[in-house]
Amino acid sequence: MPEMKRSARLALMRGLLEEGEFTSQHELIAALAERDVEVSQSTLSKDLLTLGAVKRRTPEGSLVYAVGDETEGGGVAAEKLARRCVELLQSIQHAANQIVIKTPPGAAQFLGAHVDRARLPGVMGTVAGDDTLLLVTTDPESAVRTAGIIAHMTRTGKPTRLRDLEKEGQ
Repeated sequence: MPEMKRSARLALMRGLLEEGEFTSQHELIAALAERDVEVSQSTLSKDLLTLGAVKRRTPEGSLVYAVGDETEGGGVAAEKLARRCVELLQSIQHAANQIVIKTPPGAAQFLGAHVDRARLPGVMGTVAGDDTLLLVTTDPESAVRTAGIIAHMTRTGKPTRLRDLEKEGQ
């Protein structure tokens, strides 16, 4: 099997950590193997460091890997993104692995910085102009999911994860 580029592997790992709960590196290696990605334990450890992954306690009390800390990539960053979406997002469309967001003039870079800080699963990067923000995702399915998450944040003003959309049947 061809070797996956590091950036694609990191994006995949970020998505797995955002959507699932992994209590050990062994579980994460197994989840990657299910997706035809083989990594050594030492490579996985380096990747987890690069992603800023930490162990967090779930409401049930178990420790799981999560991306980022409470001030970035989850808690505060996602809350700020949700508020900015309500304030600034005028339209959102997706095609293939890209999402185009329209904002008022001068607001695209500001909103893009919040998207970057929130580290949404499947988003590889953003490019902002004056009133247009382009999000590039790892694949078309990630674009659909991410557009749904951002649209939901815009409607509710609250941080949204994939499991929140699944609960609503979207």
